[in-house]
Amino acid sequence: MVQDEGSSSVTSSPLQFFSMMSLSPGIGSPYPWLRELKSEERGLCLIHLILSCAKHVAAGCLENANTGLEQISHLASPDGDTMQRIAAYFTEALADRILKAWPGLHKALNSTRISSISEGILVRRLFFELCPFLKLSFVITNQAILEAMEGEKMVHIIDLNSAEPAQWIALLQALSARPEGPPHLRITGIHEQKEVLEQTAIRLTEEAEKLDIPFQFSPIVSKLENLNVESLRVKTGEALAISSVLQLHSLLASDDELFRKKSPPTPKNSNSVHLQRVLQLNQSTLGELLEKDLINGYSPSPDSASSSPLSLAASAKMESFLTALWGLSPKLMVVTEQESNHNGSTLMERLLEALYFYAALFDCLESTVTRASMERLKVEKMLFGEEIKNIIACEGVERKERHEKLEKWIQRLDLAGFGRVPLSYYGLLQARRLLQSYGCDGYRIKEENGCLVICWQDRPLFSVSAWRCRRYD
Repeated sequence: MVQDEGSSSVTSSPLQFFSMMSLSPGIGSPYPWLRELKSEERGLCLIHLILSCAKHVAAGCLENANTGLEQISHLASPDGDTMQRIAAYFTEALADRILKAWPGLHKALNSTRISSISEGILVRRLFFELCPFLKLSFVITNQAILEAMEGEKMVHIIDLNSAEPAQWIALLQALSARPEGPPHLRITGIHEQKEVLEQTAIRLTEEAEKLDIPFQFSPIVSKLENLNVESLRVKTGEALAISSVLQLHSLLASDDELFRKKSPPTPKNSNSVHLQRVLQLNQSTLGELLEKDLINGYSPSPDSASSSPLSLAASAKMESFLTALWGLSPKLMVVTEQESNHNGSTLMERLLEALYFYAALFDCLESTVTRASMERLKVEKMLFGEEIKNIIACEGVERKERHEKLEKWIQRLDLAGFGRVPLSYYGLLQARRLLQSYGCDGYRIKEENGCLVICWQDRPLFSVSAWRCRRYD
């Protein structure tokens, strides 16, 4: 990671005075020394300011929140170092949350904004190219499908977000090399945009013809939340596999009011204790800073703990969807999800978890892509930035980015009648070979309870788990 030269102790810098600063309306501009801070010191300042500002936003203290946002604006930058970039998107999210209190103003400011599905697909493809996470998910998923479908003559795959044909092109190539010959393959692709499905169908059909594999692509134009599972039409004799890559969490979106009533309140002094701990840290990298502060300094409230059943009980849409999938009797279902808890009931819970998670993602790009890269900027702004905004600024059904950890998915899928399928050692080896070819030491992959967890350094970021209908057991 590129860092500013030189480093001094936090206690010997102007940061020692930082705890005496109050975010009051009287402070109209930052102290001059803020502009002279070294990278590490500036990062500590930004974390303090973001957390203080979020605390004021959560409490409805808009004047203080506005002052905090103004101070952060002098230090944050979407093209600066890792912490400056993160700060730019978290403050944008906090500002958006404030504006939502005035629906007319918020709608007016966003009325000319163009939200393009094709742009979203483009930026996810950039993410696919810049980071290995999606490639790893595809490799692990395809290997699990190959093993589960060994000897099957008719294979049907349901792709819950059929926007990237690369995964299935690789599977077609692997199936063509089967000793017993390739099966008849049918892929049902689900996406809300017809043109995307048409392009996917063309690419896959061309590849299947080249490999001489009997193939059919069945498109279903629908958002996942509106999908009629009966329209999937699984035929008698087909061995079914389902692939879900970063999709299921969106079905957790629901009315939060019932959940809030059941959730114990967060202790009032927990955030102030957390802020004091931030100021005592002197770590050389952002990853180390967040590792020792956001994890050790923050104790999740009961409703964010992985063992809590509350969020499971509040997910009626998810429960009915998984029950419908179970009714299709899949021989295999492979689920990839973000390995973080961004579905807490309070703003501060989600902000702290998101700060830690996205710090690792931004750090990946900082270590492998130049700061001037337009591709990197697009991924950070249009993918990470929009996810952060959804986690921080939105509530209720509008909040789609409800990422939860593997423990929650294990509970949820188990309750829906699915049994876990341990991912094979060969799949793990393939994933590790891919990482070796990527040429970056920071990425890791580890086995956890038969599932695979993809990490940046020691921070888990994505999980891949495999399941099947228990009637196969």
